[in-house]
Amino acid sequence: VPKADYHTVAIEATQIQKDFVASCGERAERIRNGSVDPRKDNMLKITNDGRKIALDQRLENPLFPDDETSKVNQCFNNVYRIWEENKESRATQLVFCDMSTPKNDGSFSVYNDIRDKLLKKGVPENEIAFIHNADSEAKKKDLFSKVRKGDVRILFGSTSKMGAGTNVQKRLIASHDLECPWRPADLEQRAGRIIRQGNTNEEV
Repeated sequence: VPKADYHTVAIEATQIQKDFVASCGERAERIRNGSVDPRKDNMLKITNDGRKIALDQRLENPLFPDDETSKVNQCFNNVYRIWEENKESRATQLVFCDMSTPKNDGSFSVYNDIRDKLLKKGVPENEIAFIHNADSEAKKKDLFSKVRKGDVRILFGSTSKMGAGTNVQKRLIASHDLECPWRPADLEQRAGRIIRQGNTNEEV
């Protein structure tokens, strides 16, 4: 079982994010005062909006700027650097994100955004995959085989689709958590994809 080195990447909030969080506080105050119909706004909705703006401000409004120091861009930079450093060994990576999964309807998606940036930097398209496109057991089996061989070197997915039963650890050198899932057990599931027997890397 490889030794795991954990890295926490702290990102400074943008002014847009700070202003949005302040507006969430005002919304919460109105809900507490009972001046809002709970069908129109409620604490669950505020929490969900807060998670979205924390991941990327464009999830709240696609017209907001693509901030260079955002979580998504920091993740992209790390994924690209690790891909470049491990070209020779064809080591692989997982990117976990439960929100903003690809919809194929033209709307903004974190998955598409990072993939497009990786393609622009020269990562071959066939080395990047979304687990959501493997919509049958046969396709999943084929995809996992490609990751184990190092043909697919960057695999994106959610905890539910890429958790238990995802045996792709052979060449895994890094796993990225773009946001924190609701349940602590989900973080354990994610880590369990890479910190497991059969991984040929001594350190991940």
